[in-house]
Amino acid sequence: MNRKIENRFLANYVIMFIISSMIGLFAFMLLAFANDVISKTLVKNNYTAETLMRDNYKSINTKSVTYNGGGVQIINADYKIVFSKGINTILKDKLTIDEFTDFLIMSKSKGILYNYSIKYNSKEKFWLVITFPTSIRIDFDIVHNKDFASVDSQGVVGVIVAVGLFYLILLAISTVIYSKITSISIITPLKKLCKSARCLKDGDYSSRVNLNLKNEFGELEYIFNEMAKQIQQEISNTQKSEENRKRLILDISHDLKNPLASIMGYAEFCCKKADLSKEEQSLYLRIIYDNGLRANNLITNLFELSKMESSEYRIKKTKVDICEYMREEIGTLIAAFNKASFIYDFDIPEDEVFLEIDTIQMDRVLQNLASNALKYNLKGTKITISLFEQTSGIVIIFKDDGIGMSKKIAKNIFEPFIRFDNVRNLQIDGTGLGLAIALKIIVAHGGNIRLKTDNNCGCEFIINIPKI
Repeated sequence: MNRKIENRFLANYVIMFIISSMIGLFAFMLLAFANDVISKTLVKNNYTAETLMRDNYKSINTKSVTYNGGGVQIINADYKIVFSKGINTILKDKLTIDEFTDFLIMSKSKGILYNYSIKYNSKEKFWLVITFPTSIRIDFDIVHNKDFASVDSQGVVGVIVAVGLFYLILLAISTVIYSKITSISIITPLKKLCKSARCLKDGDYSSRVNLNLKNEFGELEYIFNEMAKQIQQEISNTQKSEENRKRLILDISHDLKNPLASIMGYAEFCCKKADLSKEEQSLYLRIIYDNGLRANNLITNLFELSKMESSEYRIKKTKVDICEYMREEIGTLIAAFNKASFIYDFDIPEDEVFLEIDTIQMDRVLQNLASNALKYNLKGTKITISLFEQTSGIVIIFKDDGIGMSKKIAKNIFEPFIRFDNVRNLQIDGTGLGLAIALKIIVAHGGNIRLKTDNNCGCEFIINIPKI
């Protein structure tokens, strides 16, 4: 980051330092101006001892003072109060020299509750004291004698300048320190984020950020980690899809190779052998036809699976009584079960349970399950088909007590070209796409299908479909 953010913070705080100093100076000037404005409106400044002084104290306008809440006292040369109107804070009829001196000193003190204006009449030899209660006092002023120079002026100015410089230095140091502290709280999490982002860019999709913050950076941490998690998952899915694609190509090649080889071999034999009997020709043509049909079924199922994986794939649902539908569909399977010498048992409720399904596609699911059971199990295998109603939907169970399969195969049985153990070696006809198609159909109905099995424990397919 080349310390750009840190420098930006420092520059911002320097600007704030300048602005703060200007605001402080402006505030001082504004305070002086306000003090001048206020002083012209205060009662104590409008009725001072100097403006009210008269040689005959009896002619002094006391009414204005007392009307505005103040007080007037006249103290003669013997320090005796000879006249008093309104507020009187002296509380004695006569003062000693020391008491009067203390009073004069006190009247100029800061923080007292009264404002005093005192004037001495040298002609008639008396003091006029005007008293007003203090409203708000700000005892700060800078006074400079323009008429006479003071020997202390240079020292006083030096102290003032030194204090000002010290204040500015402290303000500058605190600005730099605060900018550093503030920038650290920003830069540290940014560095961690950059480090993790760099790892992500270099291909380490397990990289995560750990800031332990509850501010905006904490939210950014959550977003980044979720993004990295999603990218890692997408990469994993892409790799898995690529592996599946390669395996799919190999499986298609393998499953097409045998029927195509048989077709080409017997067709070539028939072309070269002109003296074949009708029985031999019929046999070889049947083999060619069966292998052609097998290859066509494989291609057809691949086409159907490809359509189902498209985002545009839609099923055509209609409202049906699922119990009646299951009874009708099971009726079409009984002949095949009897031919294979299977035992069967069906448990379908008599009640009406309405569901929205695509009956053509559901036919394919049940026929695929029945076809697999017939292909891979021995005579005497028992088939059980059950339907149960639940609050959220229905459950269809298609179960056999046949040879089952290993859990390793069962884990991926709904993927294309996954077949029972050693099924290719058994030369059992099939495309390996039936259960993959069945899964797509059930998912398109908003449901799911799962398998419970193990070697020699049979297979139990459990289908869940939500209600309308």
